[in-house]
Amino acid sequence: MPWPRASLYMLASLLLSLTQGLGMNLVAANITQIQGPLSATANEAAWLVAAYMAPNVSLSLILVKVRTQFGLRHFAELSILLFVLVMLLHIFVQDLQSALVVRFFSGIAAAPISTLAFLYMLEPLPPAKKLAVAQPLVLMNIALGAPLARLISPDLLTLGDWHGLYLFEIALAMMAFAAVYLLPLVPPPRAKVIHWLDVVSYLFIAVGFGLMAIVFSLGRAYWWFEAPWLGVMLAIGVASLTVAVVIELNREAPFLDIRWLTSKEILHLAGTLFIFRLLMSEQTAGAFGFFQAIGLQNDQMATLSLVVVGACICGGLTYLLTYKPGRDPIIQMAALALLMIGAYMDSNATSLTRPEQMYVSQGLIAMAGVLFLPPAMTAGLTLALKRGPAFILNFIVIFLTTQSLGGVIGSAIVGTFITWRTRFHFQSLIEHLTFIDPGVTQRLAQLSATYGRVITDTGLLKAEGVVLLGQQATREATVLAYNDVFIAIAFLAACTLAAMILHLTIRAIGRHLSPEPQLVSS
Repeated sequence: MPWPRASLYMLASLLLSLTQGLGMNLVAANITQIQGPLSATANEAAWLVAAYMAPNVSLSLILVKVRTQFGLRHFAELSILLFVLVMLLHIFVQDLQSALVVRFFSGIAAAPISTLAFLYMLEPLPPAKKLAVAQPLVLMNIALGAPLARLISPDLLTLGDWHGLYLFEIALAMMAFAAVYLLPLVPPPRAKVIHWLDVVSYLFIAVGFGLMAIVFSLGRAYWWFEAPWLGVMLAIGVASLTVAVVIELNREAPFLDIRWLTSKEILHLAGTLFIFRLLMSEQTAGAFGFFQAIGLQNDQMATLSLVVVGACICGGLTYLLTYKPGRDPIIQMAALALLMIGAYMDSNATSLTRPEQMYVSQGLIAMAGVLFLPPAMTAGLTLALKRGPAFILNFIVIFLTTQSLGGVIGSAIVGTFITWRTRFHFQSLIEHLTFIDPGVTQRLAQLSATYGRVITDTGLLKAEGVVLLGQQATREATVLAYNDVFIAIAFLAACTLAAMILHLTIRAIGRHLSPEPQLVSS
């Protein structure tokens, strides 16, 4: 393909990646800001994320076979048309209930967009560069969605609160619609691959993954043991997945090969991907969550978001320049080292820490995220292709489970850990705050003086001082909790790095000690 036309396909892939990434992250990054326009509480607004993720985490599974059976061209055109129509539904959103319905269908419509982004990046490249170049570029483009959402959302909210966000989503959808129709993909041969039992199995998988996504999205908001319906949903989700596994184990041509998915190599790959996704929560639920907890808004973190965008691009370009076959473990270990260093640098934060103190650390973590995934995805696709093209679907299950659903689970684990440690540190702090301590008495007097001109009652004035002191103790406990998260993530990254080094060392020793085959002369 001529370079001018190839560039258009690559730009279309970038546009599709940003459309999907921003559509998912614009609402998630502005949950607090859109509560007012939708007249929703914090817990109710959290349902917007859950409603989007519930169908989105599993739909790509069935879409692989839909694309093969009905044709790539029809798949691309209908997918982007559906996405545009769903984006236009945002115009009719007036309250939380209508927003939840639209976000649910947005999750459905956005599922094929990341697939189209991969296909448009693969289209203009020669076969030798499809994995080595296209894959890291698309993963880099998708990684740009979260920081760009935080970077541009303050201006969009200024234009019209919730309406400013969805108008931008509509504009991106219309541009992507034009790109898909003007730049057709070369259609591969069609094949009838969908069996009625595939649909049955997928429905059980969709229910299981969807309910688990809802539980882990809302568990911290409603708290795990205080909302019985969370346990009911989790039980139904596990039961649904169990039924799907039983069906697939008793099929001659299964939708998913459960035995391959539970093999040693695949479990090792899935564990590595999930741990790294958990570690990357340091940036989404960790650093940015830390600044929001101490009162900063997205516009005050704009430069930090810009640094993360630049670091993602640098990471993608670094991978392209340094990658060679056989260097996958080295690149992954370098990514883990960068993440470990960045998380450890963040672990000394205080209530006076501001975004400029985390430029370097968050840049290192953003680079690590872009560097780690491409070699891991290459390893998974290689294992799948050794068994045949049909096993690509099985790898997609692993990737979706560890990245989409794993991202939700990772944020839930980090958020729950923060809540637990905040309570622990708050209890430790207030144990030392007694009225017989002269320092505490002096501090209460200083805080009470803030209201001295408007409150004349001495008892009420002292009570206000106690409230302000409690708020300061809560803030400091929250800071200490985030520091615990950062140091825990750094420790987990160090353990993962040590495990990878040990694994490679044992494998190298095994190869060295294994006897070489002897050639027998005739």
